[in-house]
Amino acid sequence: MSRLAVAHVDIASLAFNHARLRAMAAPARLMAVIKADGYGHGLERVARALHGADAFGVAAIADGQRLRAAGHRERIVVLSGPDGPDDLSELRRLDLEAVIHHDSQLRWLEAESVGAPLRIWLKVDSGMHRLGFAPGRVTEVHARLSRLPHVHREIVLMTHFAASDEFGKSTTTMQIDAFEAATRGLAGPRSLSNSAGLLGWPRARGDWARAGGLLYGLSVVEGKTGADHGMRPALRLCTRLIAINRVGRGESVGYAGAWTCPEDMPVGIAAIGYGDGYPRSAPSGTPVLLGGREVPLIGRVSMDLTALDLRQAPDAQVGDEVVLWGPELPAERVAAAAGTISYQLTCGLTRRVLFMEA
Repeated sequence: MSRLAVAHVDIASLAFNHARLRAMAAPARLMAVIKADGYGHGLERVARALHGADAFGVAAIADGQRLRAAGHRERIVVLSGPDGPDDLSELRRLDLEAVIHHDSQLRWLEAESVGAPLRIWLKVDSGMHRLGFAPGRVTEVHARLSRLPHVHREIVLMTHFAASDEFGKSTTTMQIDAFEAATRGLAGPRSLSNSAGLLGWPRARGDWARAGGLLYGLSVVEGKTGADHGMRPALRLCTRLIAINRVGRGESVGYAGAWTCPEDMPVGIAAIGYGDGYPRSAPSGTPVLLGGREVPLIGRVSMDLTALDLRQAPDAQVGDEVVLWGPELPAERVAAAAGTISYQLTCGLTRRVLFMEA
């Protein structure tokens, strides 16, 4: 028998979010970022829901291989570019586009003598200090790429924001200024905004926006939910109660006796744990839904099981559905309790969770 933990992925919600983000980005085009297996929702499943996207953004060539094998003909951009010189031929074979962010990649391109024109996205480090060429080198690198016959004539100029979710701070303004100065006079479309950039920085709209978290109905701003931004959460994680026990006052629950019953009370055991990807860091008091009512998690999350305080659900029965997060219980609330972000929750679900399309 399969595990009881099930992730329901709502295809209609993915399509709704995509359409809404496209409208927000217009007249810019929208890259749908589906790396990390579609933020844990399933790479091919998400791509199918977003059929006809202006482009897909992935982290690795292997993702492009999967998408092409599934029949997707949309533009696909490998966001970290080639990892070695041999990758260039595979990028061309699959008709993938590459972000170029480092001198090593530039040298591999310059060492080529033949090859069909490869579409390039030139990354500028405007202040994130993770990947990209320093602003003072962008004109030089752009010129070197433009001279190569096996590089497509249209080079997209891009950058990535470090704090675009902090609307009241100057960090993003400084990055926009640095990017504009570095690319002034250079030909090619511009791509600056991620999901938060779309929400809060109209000046950074550019020619291409790149949406990740919001596609899945996940918030990109602390203290907000995806629904607060007009998006629909696309994943609902649930399981079942497999036991209900009466535990006496003063007795402890779970590993290390981390929670003590304040009175005689019913304790439910849900068939889910960190082996399924539910965060072990979720503390006592983290909410779950049982019969439409919130009840708190108690004790330590174990590999396969999680204990629940059922005092507010006295009519609960073995077999009842337990919702860990979803449209009715935002993943952001669970993530905040666990000291993480909603992206990590969805990306962290393991292979023993059964995925179903809703």
